[in-house]
Amino acid sequence: MGKNLAGKTGFIIAVLVICIFGIFGIPHSTGKGFGDSLKTSITDRIHLGLDLRGGTHLVLQVHVAEAVNSATDRDVQHLHDELASTGATVAKVDLAHPETITVSGFQPTQQSAVHDAVTANEYASYDVLNAPGGGYQLTMKQSAIRDLETRTLETSIDTIRDRIDSLGTLDPYIGKYGLGEDQIVLEIPGIDDPVRIQKLIEATPKLEIHAVVSGPYNDEQDAMTRLNGIIPPDQELLKGSNGTGGPDLVYLLQRASIVEGTDFKRAEASQDENGRPDIHFNLTADAGERFYKYTDANKGTGQMAITLDNHIREVATIEGAIRDDGRITGGFTQIQAEDLAHKLSTGSLPASISYTETRSIGSTLGAASIHAGIVAAVAGMLAVMAFMLFYYRGAGINADLALFLNLVILLGFMGFTGSTLTLPGIAGVILTIGMGVDSNVLIFERIREELRLGKTAAAAVQEGFAHAWVTIVDTHVTTVVSAGILFIFGTGPVKGFAVTLVFGLLANIFTAVFVSRTIFDYLLSKKERGAALSI
Repeated sequence: MGKNLAGKTGFIIAVLVICIFGIFGIPHSTGKGFGDSLKTSITDRIHLGLDLRGGTHLVLQVHVAEAVNSATDRDVQHLHDELASTGATVAKVDLAHPETITVSGFQPTQQSAVHDAVTANEYASYDVLNAPGGGYQLTMKQSAIRDLETRTLETSIDTIRDRIDSLGTLDPYIGKYGLGEDQIVLEIPGIDDPVRIQKLIEATPKLEIHAVVSGPYNDEQDAMTRLNGIIPPDQELLKGSNGTGGPDLVYLLQRASIVEGTDFKRAEASQDENGRPDIHFNLTADAGERFYKYTDANKGTGQMAITLDNHIREVATIEGAIRDDGRITGGFTQIQAEDLAHKLSTGSLPASISYTETRSIGSTLGAASIHAGIVAAVAGMLAVMAFMLFYYRGAGINADLALFLNLVILLGFMGFTGSTLTLPGIAGVILTIGMGVDSNVLIFERIREELRLGKTAAAAVQEGFAHAWVTIVDTHVTTVVSAGILFIFGTGPVKGFAVTLVFGLLANIFTAVFVSRTIFDYLLSKKERGAALSI
């Protein structure tokens, strides 16, 4: 018994020491006194959330339909090129709907070649049907649309995260917003300037390379006049620099891009042979092959336009075939070239975004929340500890020690895992205190009941813990499941509540059952056989 009790006591002390280290780590001097150094050590390990530290909260709507349109635009162009390579030169490929492609206007003798082209594996994401009057109709499958929309949302999250990480902020939360469709929630502690964050996100370029059909024109009116007011559905007019610093010119471009921002594998600022800043880039293998086919087929005669956020940055004559390695020039300053290269390296947004909610929390409000939360937690804990001492007498000291250790273990968990403490997280701490008391009440009342039945103190403690154990585990498991659901579907602050609640419940099982039982065993070992238990 003695060796067993000594082993349990040593284990509890070891857990206590490890958790204290988890909270404080190795304190380092800040030059402002021991108290400030201790505070800094704690906040370095247990990070403060948006509502405590202050910061920016944004909800962004991702227009995923644009990604679907872009995909069908590229498939239209690709299918047109494939049909041309088979000799079906009279085939007409149009977008009848953003999700539907029609192929018509070919000769009956070309039926087999066209059929083979539209049923190829690369168009497996489309349902192919015979169109009225001859031809084919390719409609993107709903499963493919959902998959594309999901990937667009996930790519947008990754791209925005890369942008925000460049600020060097701690623990930004970026993820899907469960309350809206195709929305992203962005929470950045420590920066309470939403305009700055919006500019950073919007600076992410949507860079594309398009085939030039005709131009330049002086303006859109001039273009429409010379084009007889007709612009095919697979083409568009865009403005762009003429390279001389004068007014923008207008070009007619193929709507489907040859290469877009997500195709860039690497980009870095460099200089051309004349020492002028430019951007050297590498494309992915698939994009490189696509780019090579176009530039090889149009070298010497064709032109391509490099667009940035739907504005032509440069129009270049294709002098030779380019595969996966190229340059972007166009009057950049060195800083502009470095910024654009960095943005391309981290990827462009696959679709445009808009803001549905913008909110900032000042650091003063965060400090007030911390003060109010700490006051509530301390007041609640002191009130509970006083009640336990009054109602359960000597056993109340046991419960209070278990509650204190419960809090230390909880904070130690958070320190080791680098968790973020939010205002709802403080509420989770307070709720954990209540759950801890509930567990002790269940055990103590059962011990009292066994004592009233005439059992000895040792037997009553044994039966009390044995019978209360099942109820404690049952209540904790159901609460952990509820907290898990909150963590999966909740946003940042709600996740903070779920995390502290789960950590607290796990700590509570350990303290209410193992620590309290060890304390009772120690007290009983010091009492004479048959002595009363203060409970």
